Amino acid sequence: MTGTLLLRIAMAIILLTHSVFGMFNNGINDFGNLFLNQIGFAPYGVFLAWSIKLSHVAAAILLLANRYVKLAGFVTIFVLMMGIILVHFKEGWFVVGGGRNGVEYNFLLIIVLLAIMFPDGISRKQSNS
Repeated sequence: MTGTLLLRIAMAIILLTHSVFGMFNNGINDFGNLFLNQIGFAPYGVFLAWSIKLSHVAAAILLLANRYVKLAGFVTIFVLMMGIILVHFKEGWFVVGGGRNGVEYNFLLIIVLLAIMFPDGISRKQSNS
């Protein structure tokens, strides 16, 4: 069992639940039509919404398989950062309590992805010259 297994499982569950339910209750189409199209992505809002959610499903599968983890992480971090920029930043920090719909949850997910992607930290390799 690798040190990141529990984080990878947790992240996969979050990505799947955040995506799969919307596939069956029209949530993804609503996200595309009622949000993305309204903020300037028309007529591509629904396509973009499906692309985002399918990237979450693919990332979850890759995280569970422990394959292409960095690619899955970078794509998901990009999506989460765009969510912060387009949705959450204007709402402040807190998701609940001191505010609503803020950036703290996306921030935590980004940090977890970085911990999964770089389990030994990020450092420059020293040359032996």
